[in-house]
Amino acid sequence: MTARVQQPTGTVFVVDDEEVLRDALSWLLRSRRLLPRAFESADAFWQALDNTSVRLDSPACLLLDMRMPGMSGMALFERLIEGGLTARLPVIFLTGHADVATAVAAVKRGAFDFVEKPFSDNALVDRVEEALALSAAALTRLRDDQAVQRLLADLTEREIEVMRLVIAGRANKQIADHLDISVRTVEVHRARVFDKMEVKSAVELANLLRQHAPDTAD
Repeated sequence: MTARVQQPTGTVFVVDDEEVLRDALSWLLRSRRLLPRAFESADAFWQALDNTSVRLDSPACLLLDMRMPGMSGMALFERLIEGGLTARLPVIFLTGHADVATAVAAVKRGAFDFVEKPFSDNALVDRVEEALALSAAALTRLRDDQAVQRLLADLTEREIEVMRLVIAGRANKQIADHLDISVRTVEVHRARVFDKMEVKSAVELANLLRQHAPDTAD
């Protein structure tokens, strides 16, 4: 029987201006069945992200050197924050001793972690795998949010009105009085909302919206 080859469990972007370190990290990551993509500068990574040659639609994390010629690691991190990308692309800073205070500040701003050079290979890869798991969870949530938004987009204005009152706990008679329609019409709209939103109860609907469309649930 042919042995099954296990596929990489995530992409790790390595951004560091030292070629020797990029190569060493790439080898280490491949040895743990992770897929490395190395960039020699923050500018190169940002350009790849901007022109979509780097895509963030599968689990990924970023090993980012703090100090580099051109755009610094911190400057790239700020751009990722502004773009709302750090949830699905957790950032682990690679730092020298002099940069530890800055790295701690970055963690407070949402970086996943920092690792001081020289680092333990096993400890680094363990944190990378944790970051990839976080990325996978964020992507799942994003896809679920988008799926709920697509379901909501299929509702009519009247169905949205009825839905808001249903999740507010109003009875059919109260909804009918509020909207000046018949109870039977409310029942029809309520059934259509449940069908379109793929739920079976008002509680299930409220929980779905609270988790994936909080603005609608308010």
